Amino acid sequence: MPYEVVSAYTLVLGEDGHDDAAPQVSVHTTADDAWRALDAGVRERCGMRPRPRRRVDSDAVVRFADAWRAADPAARYWNVTAHRLPVMVPELARAAASLAGAR
Repeated sequence: MPYEVVSAYTLVLGEDGHDDAAPQVSVHTTADDAWRALDAGVRERCGMRPRPRRRVDSDAVVRFADAWRAADPAARYWNVTAHRLPVMVPELARAAASLAGAR
């Protein structure tokens, strides 16, 4: 069976000693979604309003999240990780998809 590769992005956001000490973990299909979720998570923890819907600048989000973490580096943490996941695709599905594209 052939493999296709898909991307996934994992966000881990936590704060030890916070009311809910368990970290917030989420999986996203695009990098923009992961950066947007990090921005929203930090804003929520800081009591800030959500950011208006617009294009996300990952560098600005990293600076914002790092500033949040710098206030208590022993307890606050965040991480966005990219994953490349091989997914097995049955040959029948591949043949049907290529036939549909040829019509």
